[in-house]
Amino acid sequence: MLEGIDSVLISEEDIRVKVKELGKRITHDYEGASPLLVGILKGAGIFMADLVREIRLPVQLDFMSISSYGPDTKSSGAVRIIKDLDESIAGRHVIIVEGIVDTGLTVGYLLRNLGAREPRSLKLCTLLDKPARRIVEVKIDYKGFDIPDHFVVGYGLDYKQSYRNLPFIATLKI
Repeated sequence: MLEGIDSVLISEEDIRVKVKELGKRITHDYEGASPLLVGILKGAGIFMADLVREIRLPVQLDFMSISSYGPDTKSSGAVRIIKDLDESIAGRHVIIVEGIVDTGLTVGYLLRNLGAREPRSLKLCTLLDKPARRIVEVKIDYKGFDIPDHFVVGYGLDYKQSYRNLPFIATLKI
């Protein structure tokens, strides 16, 4: 096991199967449309790259960078946009792609912010959902896995900018 890793929570194979399933569902739900997927950096980068390859539709991509974490492992609660979208989403089908939904504060803010920009539809896709930490209830339209209240890394998720490249989701010894 890698230094600092406690245990593997979700295997590389389980992730691959779930991403295929999510891609199929999105393809079915948006048949005849061309949705815009908005990846939330940096945590959703790897998930989004794999997900778009499983969607059998013409899609467009954009990215936002949001900060709600300081140097600790818990959300600060203060959300700020570091990188906004490059184009207007007015009248578009938009899917927010997030690596993990934890307290709901960040994604709740995103849903309100992007919803005010008048998209045709706005949905949320996340690989991981940690409902035990939820402060703000949010509707998750496409969900990979429910996870327990542990700090997790891998598959794009980090601890102090490390572990993003792991092909699985793991808990840390912290």
